[in-house]
Order: sequence, then structure tokens, then C-alpha cells
Amino acid sequence: MPQYGSVPPRAPRPGTPLPGGRIPRARDMRPASARPANRPGRIIAVTAAVLVFIVTGFGWHSVDGLISGINRISDLGLGGAQDGATDILMVGVDSRTDARGNPLDDHERAMLHAGDEVGTNTDTIVLVRVPNDGSSATAFSIPRDSYVDIPGIGQGKINSAYGATKEATRQKLAGQGASAAEIEDKSTQAGRQALIKTVANLTGITVDHYAEVGLMGFVLLTDAVGGVPVCLNEPVNEPLSGAHFKAGTQRLNGPEALSFVRQRHDLPRGDLDRIVRQQVFMAALVNQTLNAHTLSSPGKLQQLSDAVGRTIVLDKDWDVVSFLHQLQDLTGGKVKFQTIPVKDLDGTTDDGESVVKVDPQTVKSFVGAAAGKDGGKDDESADPSSITADVYNAGGTSGLAAQVAQALTGKGFKTGTVDNWAGAPVHGSKVLAASSSDAKAKTVAKALGGLTIATDSGVPPGGVRVVLGDDYSGPGSAAASLFDTSAKASGTASPVPPPPPIDAGKNGPKCVN
Repeated sequence: MPQYGSVPPRAPRPGTPLPGGRIPRARDMRPASARPANRPGRIIAVTAAVLVFIVTGFGWHSVDGLISGINRISDLGLGGAQDGATDILMVGVDSRTDARGNPLDDHERAMLHAGDEVGTNTDTIVLVRVPNDGSSATAFSIPRDSYVDIPGIGQGKINSAYGATKEATRQKLAGQGASAAEIEDKSTQAGRQALIKTVANLTGITVDHYAEVGLMGFVLLTDAVGGVPVCLNEPVNEPLSGAHFKAGTQRLNGPEALSFVRQRHDLPRGDLDRIVRQQVFMAALVNQTLNAHTLSSPGKLQQLSDAVGRTIVLDKDWDVVSFLHQLQDLTGGKVKFQTIPVKDLDGTTDDGESVVKVDPQTVKSFVGAAAGKDGGKDDESADPSSITADVYNAGGTSGLAAQVAQALTGKGFKTGTVDNWAGAPVHGSKVLAASSSDAKAKTVAKALGGLTIATDSGVPPGGVRVVLGDDYSGPGSAAASLFDTSAKASGTASPVPPPPPIDAGKNGPKCVN
């Protein structure tokens, strides 16, 4: 593990394989000093994302004591669960203090391999949606480098929304002569409000409650439940994160788990593969807590209560006890972890900054379909990852079917046959399905700019065929590309469809690399 203050390693040269054989991508070309440091705060929020589920494993007589020790905050501009579900934004802050502002001691910082710098980036962001009947939960991970619109700031990485807004507010208040305490309180509140608005704008989901966890929380909460089992397909030896593990299933304590979910180097998709690790870890922790009753020990209950009190911040208006009663029928199999679709993993801005490009409309459609805007009762759309669409070119534009198929893949869909149309002449682009009310057909038609859906008896139930005419101007067309400035200068984007959901109810941990 490199020491803080040491000379940073040189960035790899283009074409030079990284350790493990991976060819470096655009984001690897920056000097190490210009790339975001691989600090523990980036993944602390994975613990916050399971806090709500953890406490359901307690006897109800113990919940009040647990909740009473949590620091509360107010005036965040939150919703009221009026859309059929409770939506919780859970984030981690890169802080060397606990939830009440007390500095970590030397032993704790050394255990975490943490330096003394203080940051406010929220580099792991998870939106949890729980239908109001409490029967299921879906957690959506948002990549930290997602390039989005930040209210009052403009375009930027989503992990900077909190910190950039806080700093701008701090400078404004300092110029007005405010006290140090007032500056800290109001600037932090503004940072949290900006992040909440940014996530809502990206996902189309109004945030109802807010949970924040500090740097120490990950280790303390992992140890409080007796460690968490994980599984690796191959052995790992990656010094930057401190990840040194054998292949196969193993149980990790707090510091080990921190290294496991920190690793992003030597992984094919970098931060996206690290998100998969985080989700696997969360799923294992939820499964262990809900199904194995690991928290029946009074000693462990007290250990967890102490950890929660030191590391968790919640919004003041959240009646957590009532919410936990709402979740009393929740099981591990009803808790799923997803990642939003990515338009370009290796995107760059006009000034050359490496970012992850996302399409807000695609993200909104994906989140709405995967979680169900009305408590899972939305029959107007389907999960893109569950849809396989055949794409045919019936017009005179060479390669149009392949281009549209690529656009669909970037939006999270799967594609089957991609070919020229050999059927009867078509008059206008359309989506063919067994029924015009088919949810999958509606989802594809919407993703392609609102195409007409036509009934075709030759299409099997659940099947979707896209037929493109000369009138087509949606995603993947030449007309659409004139207005698409999100790709890299080379013109080649790296779309990443969301992986299948990770189910917390599966037997044993999911093996990953």
C-alpha cells in the first residue's frame, strides 16, 4: 500500500498492458496524481445501503435503542413517499471524522490506511426503492463519474455535487462574515440538497429519505455482524487497494472487506466492476442478516448499535421504526441490486476530463421499469435487460440496423437478429409485436423515439421486432448523431448495458473477479 505523500507512479503508456494483461483505456492515461485517489470513502456507502435491512434482524424491543443513537439532520427538501414507494438516497462521505464530527484516532486511521486529508466527495451513491407494502426492495448503484447536470453548478461528475456545492456555499457565507459554525452547517446542508436534486433529476425518482455514512462505518458494521462471506474466481494480489485474497469462498473481516470492495485496478471495467463487487458484498450481508439471524447475540447487537451511532446520519423526518415494521415480511430474495445503464464508459469532456456518459432519459426508463414507479404495478414498460429485440433495415441507409441495435444495447436492451428486411414493403418505421399493448414493445418503441407499435401474428408473444424505414430519425440514425456530442473524439463510445440484478436471497455468495 503506497504511503501518503510518496511520489505517485507514472501513468501507463498507450498500448502498454496493465498488470493482469488489460490494455489501458482513456481514463488510465492520466497521470496518477490527476486520477481520483483510491480512497476508502468511495465505497463506504455500501454499508449504508444495507442499514435498513440489517436492523430488521433485531428484536423490535432493541430497535428504539439503536435508532436513538443516530445523528439526525433536517431541511433537505425531501419528498413524502407519494409515488407508491419509499425512496432512500444512501451515500458515503470521504471523512476522517465520525457522524458527529469527532476526528478518528490514530489507530482507526491506521487500520483504514487513511491519510489526514478531509473530503466531501460522495463517490458511492445508492438509491433504494421500497414499495409501500414493504414486500421488496431494489437498490440502484450510480457510477461516481457519471457526467450529469448539477443544479447551480452545471455539468459535472455526480460525485462532486455535494463537495462543489458545499465549497461554493462556504465561500459565499465567508464573504458575508458568517461564523465558522454557521458556515459548516449551512454549506453541508447545501451540499446534501444539491446531491439529492441531482439524483432525482437523473433517475426521475423523488428522494424521500437520506442516509449518510462516514469512513469508519464500513469496517465497524462488517465486524459487528461477524464478517461477510465472499467468493473470488481467481486469487487477487493488488497492492493499491490492499486486496490480497485466495480464490474461492472466504469470510472477510472489516479491513479485509474494505480492500475487497475498494479494488478497481486490474478489473476489465474498472469502477463498474467494483460496483459489482460492492453489490455482491451487500447481497451477502443482507442474506446473512435476514436469513441466518446473526444478530441474536446481545454482545453483537451492542457492537452494531455502537457502530451505527458513530457512523450513520439520517434525515430528521424519517420514522425509521414505522418503516422497519413495514419491512417485516422482507426476505433476502426480495432484495435486488442493480446498476444504471451507461452510455459511454470511456467518455471525455471537451476539456479532456475522463467521465462516464449517461443518458438521463434512458436512466429514468430503466429505473422506472426495474423498480416499478407505482410499487411494481406499472404495466406500461418493462425492464430493458429482459427484452431481446430483432432489428431489421427496410430502408436505403446502409448499416442502419446495426447502428440502431448498438443504440439499443447502450440503453440496456439485448438484440437478436440484426439484418435487412425481407418481408412486405413497409410504410414508416415501426415496432412489431403479438399485441399492441405488449409492455416490452412499448418499452422498445419509447427508447427509439416513440415508434408506432403494430400487431403482427408472426411475432411470438413477448417477441419484439423493429423495422426501420427511410423515415427513421431516432437513436442510432444519422440525424440523431448530429446532436450527439457525448462520444469521444475518436467517435467510438463504450456503451455498457446494466448487468442482471444481484439477488440477496441466493444460496452462497456470487463468485466474482
